[in-house]
Amino acid sequence: MIHKDFECEIYYLRHGESQSNATPGYIAGTNLNSPLTERGIRQAELLGIRLKAEGVKFDRVYSSSMIRTVQTTENMLAAMGDGDRSFPRVDALIEQQMPGWSGVLADDVMTPEMVAYMRGKGSHFVPPEGESFRMVQRRVAGWLEDEIIYNEELVSTSQSLKIAVIGHGAAGRCLFHYIMGFDEVLIGRLAIENCSISRFVFNREGWTPVCINDSFHIRGAD
Repeated sequence: MIHKDFECEIYYLRHGESQSNATPGYIAGTNLNSPLTERGIRQAELLGIRLKAEGVKFDRVYSSSMIRTVQTTENMLAAMGDGDRSFPRVDALIEQQMPGWSGVLADDVMTPEMVAYMRGKGSHFVPPEGESFRMVQRRVAGWLEDEIIYNEELVSTSQSLKIAVIGHGAAGRCLFHYIMGFDEVLIGRLAIENCSISRFVFNREGWTPVCINDSFHIRGAD
């Protein structure tokens, strides 16, 4: 039972620019666990500066276990004046995995036949050695349910929480689909920029989206 005065505001924060982000044209990047670029580090710092200026203080902070999200979290927290804070590295929050396409040029894969096949399969399309959007959604949303929204010890008490989840683009879009239930075609099209802020409130009434892809704070990263 969710307490009538329980409320949780989740800040879903995408990682800063990674080395794979900085080398476009590859369908799954050149390194599935690539670190941040210098620009990505600056983006994470600017994210922290904005959050501090707005008086945001997180009750809980979770990061994907991948290098780029851990680095983003560390630099964000340092800019917020909370650099000594420890946080869980969560395997369930990692990016969609498609190792069979790592280092492969998109132009070599996205033939008209492949595009038609992918559209036909929709969210159930499984890339080589990888995960479909549906598989990623089950993984990420399952963690969210277990950790927060179906956690009886948490939701049965009167409290208002702010929770940061530092994650990825495709995994984030899958989570947003779970929360908002939009047409699955948009899972691959919804814009989630590096170090953008997307906010959702959860309480006994369910989910309320507040904002998606708020990224004006990273304009000074260059």
